[in-house]
Amino acid sequence: MNGRPPVFVTQPALPELEAFLPYLREIWDSRMLTNGAAMHQRLEAALCAYLGVEHISLFCNGTQALITALQAAGLSGEVITTPYSFVATAHSLLWNNLTPVFVDIDPHTLNLDPARIEAAITDQTTAILPVHCYGHPCDVEAIRAIAERHGLQVIYDAAHAFGVQDTNGSLLRHGDLVTLSFHATKVFSTFEGGAVICRDEATKRRIDQLKNFGLSADGSTVELTGTNGKLSEIHAAFGLLQLEGLDEALGKRRLIDQRYREGLAGIAGIRCIEGRGEAVANHAYFPILVGPEFTLGRDALFSLLAAHNIHGRRYFQPLISGLPMYRGYPSSSADNLPVAHQAVEQVICLPIYPDLDFGTVDFIIGLIAGAGA
Repeated sequence: MNGRPPVFVTQPALPELEAFLPYLREIWDSRMLTNGAAMHQRLEAALCAYLGVEHISLFCNGTQALITALQAAGLSGEVITTPYSFVATAHSLLWNNLTPVFVDIDPHTLNLDPARIEAAITDQTTAILPVHCYGHPCDVEAIRAIAERHGLQVIYDAAHAFGVQDTNGSLLRHGDLVTLSFHATKVFSTFEGGAVICRDEATKRRIDQLKNFGLSADGSTVELTGTNGKLSEIHAAFGLLQLEGLDEALGKRRLIDQRYREGLAGIAGIRCIEGRGEAVANHAYFPILVGPEFTLGRDALFSLLAAHNIHGRRYFQPLISGLPMYRGYPSSSADNLPVAHQAVEQVICLPIYPDLDFGTVDFIIGLIAGAGA
């Protein structure tokens, strides 16, 4: 093993510990640790302002946010989704007794391919669940048009897309419901956390009720089959602190992304994934595809990087459709998902996080360039 210190695909951006102490003191003084107290309310307001949305409900994690969003939507039957995502996307469907129908991805963005959606719609289809993969926008207008033609809801898994904007503003304004993840590995973190974005106050009240056991507003009875999805005051406080330094962190990510792209340009067989329609990107991930023109195969390049203590990730391998609980669905057939199957055999996500220094980025570029020479 090379003597360099290990470099992982991501690393949480943490403020100075002393900056967190005043928030903790406020919580200690209030004796309110959960149940939508002051920190929770402040974070909801701050996120609405930052993200350019009107209604947001905070959750203990992104998976619970997605499960509850699907429940709030009142779906049944089949939901069209992508096989190329983290497994929580599809698991949230099974938790709601919904049947995932996998559709292939676009070869350029690796997002759900709108050209494949319509053929997958049946009389059992009630919604589309796309993912803004790696934070790059889906073709939201094409998906909206398909949904309107067929009377379907659209619930976006935007776990990767915090702060992303298209030419008309926040990407998160698209869809009937949108979910976010605030996991420690995301560009904005509350240690663990998540959120649901909705369009109106009535829907927010329903989502907030569902995440609080289904209790009535006065707590005197239970009206819905809810769960416990609340975000604690300590997590909310950390989010408020993280939000203060977020623009600086995103700026550092942008410079690292730019350096990778400049350094990897022109290497035969290496393709950097690019978004379409982004006015503001968040540079949450840096995926490359290792094609047949590259001297080494993807796995050999992955091993070479690891031998030098550079630990990328093969996000997302395996495909969701290949996992035991999904492989029996007709839509999981490899013949139905050729682009996704090719991408999952070629992808490596390279390290990217605000504190990653340019020297390490250049070292990674040099390893890839040398292997491709």
